[in-house]
Amino acid sequence: MKSNEIRARFLKFFEKRGHKIIPSASLVPENDPSVLFNTAGMQPLVPYLLGEEHPMGKRIVDIQKCVRTGDLDDIGDNRHFSFFEMMGNWSLGDYFKEDAIKWSYDFLTSKEEGLGLDPKRLYVTCFEGDENAPKDTESAKIWEYVGIPKNRVYFLGVDDNWWAAGDNGPCGPDTEMFYDMAGGVGDLTQEQFLEAVKKEKVIELWNDVFMEYEKKDGKVIGKLKQKNVDTGAGLERITAVMQGKQTAYDTDLFIQIIKNINFLRGYRGSGPGFDKYSHESDKNYHQIVKAVRVVADHTRASVFMIADGTIPSNKDRGYILRRLIRRAIKFGKINLKLPPHFLFKVSEVLINQYKEFYPELETQRDLIQEEIVKEEHKFSIVVDNGYKELKKIFNRIFGNIDPDDIANGAIIKNNTIKINGKELFNLYQTFGFPIELSQEIMEDWGLVFDKETIKEAKEEFKKHQEKSRTSSAGMFKGGLANHNEKTIKLHTAHHLLLAGLQAVVDKNIKQRGSNITEERLRIDFLCDHKLTDEEKKKAEDWVNDKIARRLDVVRKEMPFSEAESIGAEMEFGAKYADIVSVYFIQDKEGNIASKEFCGGPHVKNTSELGRFKIQKEEAVAQGIRRIKAVLE
Repeated sequence: MKSNEIRARFLKFFEKRGHKIIPSASLVPENDPSVLFNTAGMQPLVPYLLGEEHPMGKRIVDIQKCVRTGDLDDIGDNRHFSFFEMMGNWSLGDYFKEDAIKWSYDFLTSKEEGLGLDPKRLYVTCFEGDENAPKDTESAKIWEYVGIPKNRVYFLGVDDNWWAAGDNGPCGPDTEMFYDMAGGVGDLTQEQFLEAVKKEKVIELWNDVFMEYEKKDGKVIGKLKQKNVDTGAGLERITAVMQGKQTAYDTDLFIQIIKNINFLRGYRGSGPGFDKYSHESDKNYHQIVKAVRVVADHTRASVFMIADGTIPSNKDRGYILRRLIRRAIKFGKINLKLPPHFLFKVSEVLINQYKEFYPELETQRDLIQEEIVKEEHKFSIVVDNGYKELKKIFNRIFGNIDPDDIANGAIIKNNTIKINGKELFNLYQTFGFPIELSQEIMEDWGLVFDKETIKEAKEEFKKHQEKSRTSSAGMFKGGLANHNEKTIKLHTAHHLLLAGLQAVVDKNIKQRGSNITEERLRIDFLCDHKLTDEEKKKAEDWVNDKIARRLDVVRKEMPFSEAESIGAEMEFGAKYADIVSVYFIQDKEGNIASKEFCGGPHVKNTSELGRFKIQKEEAVAQGIRRIKAVLE
């Protein structure tokens, strides 16, 4: 079963059971300052899980684009991807455990409507209970009723069967479905089951989260005002199972992309399977496998991120995007010896493959490829220069040995290198060669830097206020923030600022990104010039005038076509459902200052905001400006 059919069957199955199909939200979270990208299917729906009414009702189904970049070193194994698609069906205070479990089982096993998997190869886990919630015997009994034998239902703890996106927000126990990949594994004790999962003989397919609890600052503080169901099924994992593959890299989600990469590196093999791609003469086979997968994965993630409005930069989500592109370039140039402009060519194949289900890729094709070409051109020079310098360091220590030959037979007695950490920093300062790239290349050569070397290098980075690998890893962790009073006020001010920029600077200004914390708001927008002091003052005064006028903030639900026809502002790169939520900022007579597609939350009246002040205006990329502002 091809991936397109899996998507279609999933949506149709739940639509038939009263769920409204909604499009994927943008990868860029609408107003969640604690996370740079949507990392789970539930993130765009948090307001509705907390009790706000969804425009499409209590039952919805979607396929959500997600990005996770917690540890890029794992990319290239059988299970990890930086971009993935999460299929989800949702009950927002409607049905609960019985229907969720029955429908999960039916979709997995039904040959007519679902995937037609063998029910005799299924296993299930449920929550064993703790001080926050009781043992989930109810789910276990439902599983037994639908057809899973009692001895194939296992009770596990918080680490395995409790789901939360972070330290704050909705959470709850879950029940997970696993599938025997080998066929014939048979009945297992709990210990044998856990060992089979560890060895990937049995893999997780599906997860039903029963969200009836709320977390605050890492602790469960009580129950939500409604019981929700959050179902998650990764398309990549499901597709691998349906196509009889060990990994999604061998499925139709990736095979054309990987074939293109292999073609570019000169391989003309006939076998479509990924495990057949390598020349028998290729050395360091496993390094080549990883390199091909990294180029495929990182290009896929980068294409979707740019399509949703992220531009490569040295800050925040732009930094994550830049790092993905640069890692793809490193693995392509150094490990695979791919020709110039290979990333552009791989992106072309990828856009063509995914554009049917994600038309925004075609709409944004020129922007995507323009940004990729710019990054590839700039960083290819960096890689060439930095690689030569790194080889010089190596040769100074080990003599005139080609480091690329180490794994092919050359013997180095000590696999740890100690140098002055300033040398690594100077590689960055002089050639733009990041420390993590130096580490990765040394690992390709079978070597690691001494801990003291890395420590010294990082200290140099801190002195120059550069982002080290450690600091960025902490910065970009997932987790949901509360919608507190300060953030909500700034969210409403954000709407006013966009409307003000259109009113006093240029009516064609469009938002291209946003980030709102408790301290300030930030908006990225299309504009062909640096704002003058006069323009900034006019925009500031315009917003403060609307605050002084005590305008009402009103939420209305309406058909998408109607919202579009009245000119409501839309999120860049987003697809919308048939019924949408639009926030109007208007006076008592109905005169509108701002109208914008949005899920909220907002203040009730602009008089709650205080005084608006622009702090900074700067360039982000060509044709894109950024404003940071506060409420005093």
